[in-house]
Amino acid sequence: MMKSKKLMAWSLATAMVLAALTACGGSGSSSTETTAAAAETTAAAETKAAETAAAETAAAETEAAETEAAAGSGSVYYLNFKPEADQAWQDLAAAYTAETGVSVKVVTAASGTYSDTLTAEMAKTEAPTIYNIGNMQGLNDWNDYALDLTGSKVYDERINDDYVLFDESGAPKALGYCYESFGIIVNKALLEQAGHSLDEIKDFESLKTVADDIHARAGELGFDAFSAPGLDGSSSWRFSGHLANIPLFYEFRDDGVTEQPATITGAYLDQFRAIWDLYITDTAANPTSLSTSTGDESEAEFGEGKAVFYQNGDWEYANLTGDKFGMNPDDLAMIPIYCGVEGEEKAGLNSGTENCWAINSQASEENIQASLDFLYWVVTSEDGTSMLAEQFSGIPFKNAKDSANVFGANAKEYASAGNYTLSWAFNYTPNVDSWRATVVTALTAYSADPTDDNWAKVVEAFVEGWAYEYNMQNG
Repeated sequence: MMKSKKLMAWSLATAMVLAALTACGGSGSSSTETTAAAAETTAAAETKAAETAAAETAAAETEAAETEAAAGSGSVYYLNFKPEADQAWQDLAAAYTAETGVSVKVVTAASGTYSDTLTAEMAKTEAPTIYNIGNMQGLNDWNDYALDLTGSKVYDERINDDYVLFDESGAPKALGYCYESFGIIVNKALLEQAGHSLDEIKDFESLKTVADDIHARAGELGFDAFSAPGLDGSSSWRFSGHLANIPLFYEFRDDGVTEQPATITGAYLDQFRAIWDLYITDTAANPTSLSTSTGDESEAEFGEGKAVFYQNGDWEYANLTGDKFGMNPDDLAMIPIYCGVEGEEKAGLNSGTENCWAINSQASEENIQASLDFLYWVVTSEDGTSMLAEQFSGIPFKNAKDSANVFGANAKEYASAGNYTLSWAFNYTPNVDSWRATVVTALTAYSADPTDDNWAKVVEAFVEGWAYEYNMQNG
């Protein structure tokens, strides 16, 4: 490319010389003045050609230097955890590359395959430079591949340590980039139609009073209190995971637990029973067939106006207000999961995350720095903060923009009012899938026949199941 430009400049100069000589010859003059003029023109043309060539050479050298600098600045490979945000990350990566020249590749693991995908990708020569760690068990597995984030600019942008994963030495190794909240979603319009309001519900007793009344009048109202507490695999995680967070959170809070415990006591399982009994009683669902009751069915009951209460999280906002159900955002709210714990009138929502960025400590220094720079841009730039606000509910960074998600706003309102947040204690669960499956089996049997003996089996699944799975996991 540069050779062509130099050749063109030289040709231009030659043409100018020839043109000047031709003009002189055409006049028929052989005077000294004419000869001198031609020589002067020739010299000027040669000087111009030399200047052009020098400028082209300098431009080429600058371009080469910039290319070399860009190559030396490293590149980014982000293995994305959330499939629903794939396009948003692809677009953001392209915007960053256009702005900085740094290559950013985004690969998104299929739903439910992240762990296997991460293991496979980390074994490759071109391994991810940014990846996701979801909980302490994940940090234990990948700690040797997780960079200590202390002192990095992106780490210093966090608002607190609530969504940071620290290793045993206290080093911050994974940085939560969003937090999600779950609780009891309420259709305020139906609640008011039943003659009640959110102001009435402050604790378990008031929740039970309202729910009992709605259930008793379900025939005349045309809707019931709670949507189906389905225990099919598509729905059971709401209870073996999220509802189980309630007794785990309070036990761990009392005992000062800060890492995965080998055993639990089940100190708050009576309260867990109280809220579960309310779920399976004040509903149109048949408690003897919950094992085949799906998450879609429960969502539809609420979305179609057949139930006032629906336990789920802020990730449901788009489905409920979008084309699927078209609910009015003004009719929606999320309240805490009350269960009868002393002081729960000051409870907030269950907020936490399984979405934490980690930097591959085994990557090259250039790629590590490029990855840190990219994440800092994500949490501070106009493009980055806008994308986070659009895709996620709670963003734990100083420059975070407000999200339109009503449920995320509810979480902030409770926290701002001084209510305590229930952190995601279930992140400590050992062999999480196996432990939850055992709890679901016991809950299914209890729901079909809610006796004390059957509840004792639920307690056994919680407490003894935890110890068993811990030993299986840790040897």
